[in-house]
Amino acid sequence: MTTIKADLKTQLTYGFGAVAYGIKDNGFGYFLLLFYGTVVGLEPGLVGTAIFIALVFDAISDPIIGYWSDNTRSRWGRRHPFMYASAIPVAISYWLLWNPPEWGQTGLFWYLVCLAVLIRTFITLYETPSSALMPELSTDYAQRTSIQAWRQFFGWSGGNFMSVMMFGLLLVPTEQYAIGTLNREGYETYGVISSVLIFLAIAISAAGTHNQIPHLRVPPKRDRRGLTAIFKELFQTLGEKSFMALFAASLFGAMATGLAGAMSYILLTYFWGLSSSQIFIYTSLVFISAGIGLAVAPWFVKRWGKKAAAIRLGAMAFSVAPAPVLLRLVGLMPENGDPILFPLIAIINTIDLGLIIACQAVLYSMVADLVENNELRTGKRSEGVFFAAITFIRKTNQGLGAFAAGIILSLIAFPQGASQAEVSAETLRNLGLWHAPSLLILWSLMLFCISRYQLSQSDHESNLQKLSSGSQRL
Repeated sequence: MTTIKADLKTQLTYGFGAVAYGIKDNGFGYFLLLFYGTVVGLEPGLVGTAIFIALVFDAISDPIIGYWSDNTRSRWGRRHPFMYASAIPVAISYWLLWNPPEWGQTGLFWYLVCLAVLIRTFITLYETPSSALMPELSTDYAQRTSIQAWRQFFGWSGGNFMSVMMFGLLLVPTEQYAIGTLNREGYETYGVISSVLIFLAIAISAAGTHNQIPHLRVPPKRDRRGLTAIFKELFQTLGEKSFMALFAASLFGAMATGLAGAMSYILLTYFWGLSSSQIFIYTSLVFISAGIGLAVAPWFVKRWGKKAAAIRLGAMAFSVAPAPVLLRLVGLMPENGDPILFPLIAIINTIDLGLIIACQAVLYSMVADLVENNELRTGKRSEGVFFAAITFIRKTNQGLGAFAAGIILSLIAFPQGASQAEVSAETLRNLGLWHAPSLLILWSLMLFCISRYQLSQSDHESNLQKLSSGSQRL
C-alpha cells in the first residue's frame, strides 16, 4: 500500500471542522452546569443526571452511526452525507439549549434531557464521519499525529474563542446582575453566536474536503442486517486489545477532563476568588495552550513514538494539574487577593493544558493506526466504528464528568447563586478535598491503560506492507 499524505490545505480544512465540536464541548463542559445549576436554578445533581441519561442514549446511537457511516454507498461517499445533514439540526438544538422556558424543576429537567440527547446525537452525525476521514487522508505514521494536532488546535481554539467572548463581552456585571457569571442574557446571546459558528464550521469543513471524495474507499455492497448482527460485528471490530486499552484510557481521561471542566469556573470564581477580568485573561491563555499542543505532539512522537510520547506527556501534565489545589489545602499557596496568585495559576494552567492537548492528539492518532491492523484481522475498513467509540468517550466528559461534578457540589451543599463572600471556608476546603484526589485517581488509571497499547511504528508500517501485497488475514 503506497503511503498517502495530505497537503497542508487539506489538513487545515479538515481540522477547521473541529471548531463545531469544540464549541459544543466547551459549552457542555464549562458553562452548562454553571448556567442550569446557578442561573436557571435547576438542582446541580439533576443537571449532572440529565447529562448522564443522554450518555446512555449515546452508548447505543454512537456505534450505530459509526457502522452506518462505514457502510454507506452514495455519490458523496461514506462520510459527507452525514456531515452535511448534521449542520442545521445541531445549530438549532444548541440554540434552544441556552434559551430554556420558565418551567419548574421537573419541566426543566426533562427539557435538558431531551435537548442533551438531540444535540449529542446530531453532533455524532458530524463528528464521527468527519473523524473517520483522517485514516484515509493520510496513512503516514507521523503525519497522522500532525493532522490530529491541527484538529485539536482548532477544536480547543474554537471552544475557547467562545469562552473569551463570554467573559470579555457577555458574562459581565450589570445593574441587574452583580456577578457576571450569573448574567442570564449573556448565556442567551452565547447560544445565538455559538449556533451560527457551529453551522459555519461544519459546512466549511464538509465543503472543503468534498474534493477528496473520489479518492476515498467505497464499501462493498452488503445484505441488510438486523440489529443483533450489527452489534455482533461491532463487538468483533472493537475487540482489538490495543483498542480496548485506548478506549479505557480515553474513558478515564474524559471523566477527568469533564470533572475539571465542569468545576473550572466554580473553582476560579469561588476557590481562587478571581475577578471577571482575571478569568477573562486566564481563558484567553488557552489559545497559547492550543499552540503548545500543536507544536509539542508531533515532536514527542518523532522522538519517542506514540505510546511513549503519550505516557510522557500525560505524566508531566497530570502531576501538575491538581498541584495548586493540593498546595492550597496544606497552606502553601498564596492567599486569595495576593498579587502573585493569579500569574502563578495562569502560567501553570497554560503549560499544563498545552501538554494535555498534545497528549490527546497523540491518543487519537494511535486510534487511527489501528484501522489497518483491524483490516488485516477482519477484512473490513471500520474507521467509523473506531471513531464512534472515541466520540462516545469524548462525550463522557460531559456525562460522567458533569455527573460527578454535580454530585460533589450536592454533597458539599454548595450554595446556588451565591457571591464569593457567601461561600464558607469549610465548603471551599471540602471542594478542594473532593476535586484534586478525584483527578489524580482518574489520570493515574488513564496512564496505566495507555501502557497496555501494543502497536508500534514498525507494526503499522508492516500492516501497510501486508495490505499492499494483498496478504490479508480474513
